[in-house]
Amino acid sequence: MGIFDKIKHAIWGEAQAAEATPAATPKIEPAQAPISPSAAPAAAPPVASTSPATSAPAAAVDIVPLLDAAVKKSGQKLDWRRSIVDLMKAVGMDASLAERKELAAELGYSGDTHDSAAMNMFLHKALMKKLSENGGKVPADLLD
Repeated sequence: MGIFDKIKHAIWGEAQAAEATPAATPKIEPAQAPISPSAAPAAAPPVASTSPATSAPAAAVDIVPLLDAAVKKSGQKLDWRRSIVDLMKAVGMDASLAERKELAAELGYSGDTHDSAAMNMFLHKALMKKLSENGGKVPADLLD
């Protein structure tokens, strides 16, 4: 699991998993239990219909209240809206330079990784964009 995936999971992964599990369980188990001889043909359509159901909740994940709650829970004064370091700290991750360099490689940063200020600005903007592309509701001012 890469750094981006860890951040995404830290922000909303558990809530999304909890919503997806109840939708998947009733559709698959009842279809397989009563129909023994034709279980293979009957099992294929419910599996296909389960995939879109698990994708739908991701489109509605508003990151603002989740990150605001994470900051409050941390007990620190963190500005996740402007700082990649603060965002990573808010979700309980290591915000070391090594971790940020790894994230930079994942997100396609081509600048000098020794210029941490420039890299951090890129990382924050790129992370917000990637979260948005992966089902996060990100305020427009954070995508500019």
